[in-house]
Amino acid sequence: MSIKREVRDYLEDILQSVQDIREFVAGMDFPQFHSDRKTFHAVVRSLEIIGEAARKIPDEMRDRHPGLPWREMGAMRNKLIHECFGVDPEIVWETIQQDLNLLEGTVRDLLDQISV
Repeated sequence: MSIKREVRDYLEDILQSVQDIREFVAGMDFPQFHSDRKTFHAVVRSLEIIGEAARKIPDEMRDRHPGLPWREMGAMRNKLIHECFGVDPEIVWETIQQDLNLLEGTVRDLLDQISV
């Protein structure tokens, strides 16, 4: 039996995954991240969840927030899942260092809008 999920659920998945990533890499620099396979794989899995959830956000909601690369998040998810042997740790690290703040802020705004 499948449970019907709402947009709010997908936004909460994204937010939880962002928080998980921050927790996983807390206090790490890139060399530590690169050498810690468990953390690397946990972060990759969280990015996959973010990408899958982003694909479930309706176009009209994504169109109101063009500052986020919605389609690219889905594309990254596909790359992470289908090219698991070619995942570049530097790109993963850059993504979590550069993109999580904007993503978290936008998702929080969307959740606030849904709650109103």
